[in-house]
Amino acid sequence: MAFYHQSTLSTHLVARWLVLGLIALSVVECRRNLLFESYATYAAINCRKHTAFLTDFGGISDGKTSNTAVFQAAVQNLSQVADDGGAQLIVPPGRWLTGSFNLTSHFTLFIQFGAVILASQDAGEYPLVESLPSYGPGGRFSSLIGGSHLTDVVVTGDNGTIDGQGSVWWKKFNRKKLRNTRPYLIELMYSNQVQISKLILIDSPSWFVHPVYSSDIIIQDLTIRAPVDSSNTNGIIPDSCNNVKIQDVNVVSGDDCVAVKSGWDEYGIKFGVPTEQMIIRRLTCNSPNGSVIALGSEMSGGIKNIRAEDITAINSQSGVRIKTSPGRGAYITDIFVDGMNLQAIDSVFWTTGSYGEHPDLGFDSKALPVVDRINYRNVVAEDVKMAGNMSGIDGNPFTGFCLSNVTIGFGTQQDNRLWNCTGVSGVSSNVKPEPCDVLADKGPSDCEYPPDPVPIDVLELNTCSFSTIG
Repeated sequence: MAFYHQSTLSTHLVARWLVLGLIALSVVECRRNLLFESYATYAAINCRKHTAFLTDFGGISDGKTSNTAVFQAAVQNLSQVADDGGAQLIVPPGRWLTGSFNLTSHFTLFIQFGAVILASQDAGEYPLVESLPSYGPGGRFSSLIGGSHLTDVVVTGDNGTIDGQGSVWWKKFNRKKLRNTRPYLIELMYSNQVQISKLILIDSPSWFVHPVYSSDIIIQDLTIRAPVDSSNTNGIIPDSCNNVKIQDVNVVSGDDCVAVKSGWDEYGIKFGVPTEQMIIRRLTCNSPNGSVIALGSEMSGGIKNIRAEDITAINSQSGVRIKTSPGRGAYITDIFVDGMNLQAIDSVFWTTGSYGEHPDLGFDSKALPVVDRINYRNVVAEDVKMAGNMSGIDGNPFTGFCLSNVTIGFGTQQDNRLWNCTGVSGVSSNVKPEPCDVLADKGPSDCEYPPDPVPIDVLELNTCSFSTIG
């Protein structure tokens, strides 16, 4: 097989990569010679010294021939140059059928426009893997694209497609014919410096993008599509992750568009890794069976310092929904939302302390979650059934809610109660219609929104490229 070395105008080290407290790492910025149209460019956390095409390894793009072994061999081969500037594997136009394969460090998977990675519907192409330690025992199928303990990994393209062909899995799940958790589309575990961008993702068997136990993550410029009646097709699920940016993502799915998680009951409590330091920006959502942003329900490692701004949704259950229950323990705190434009929403503000659903009978019902310092400001919603459906836990109230500059209009299916507030407390300012007494008006004032950026939000991507001809 052949490697194609990149030609560059200049290469220099840029101390830009920020890790858990603005620790700078050196990254290489590659600038391409753009004199010829045969060069494609893209933005990435790091550029690569070596380039190969899937066809170099014998890939067949007829949409019928399995390329699982081809993808696996390509990644294994390219992992040998990880310490020599890394490699990028280019998936050219065509329909590339494959089962599960894993990525490697210092590696870019680039899916060109017109290329479709087509997920096999053969369950035998997805080996069973160990359960996630923060969720307890139970078998699960490997994800279509996976990886563990990686550093510096990019999955990107110029609006190439990953098609999960999930319908066969949805039918089996709905008929209760599956004993193991369905494959996710992309799952990266115990990894850092992760980028997933500029792709079209459709019809995942279950969750679409699941970074777990990972840090320093950029997820942006994605289009995610699944039927609105497909089960558990959550869009993006950061799970026990730190320092995350989710930006310019459009989701239509059968469940929550973004679901922030950190483990389940006693297993999540024992594992003890929170999700924190996250910015969600310019998210658009359509999910009548899910929320635009869900916090929980699996949140037993804790969720803290989550920011969301410029959020748009139509036909969804709620703007931001907090889901927890006795047995979860941990906390959901320091949540900041600035700017939501919502249309056809069941409840703009939805909080529940009785979500239930436990992995087994081993949970501790006395492990009560703390919910505090939840801030919403600059919210406009139309065609709403209920302004707020907010409930804590009896004897364990949820505190510190702040609502400011909120205008809500109701549709023809308006609930008889505009607000329902039990076991919660907080303040409000300029909220219409007037909220519950427990969210008393504090006069003209804005709810808090942090002025300092999440560290990952400061990172500037590099301009990388490759020759489109061999």
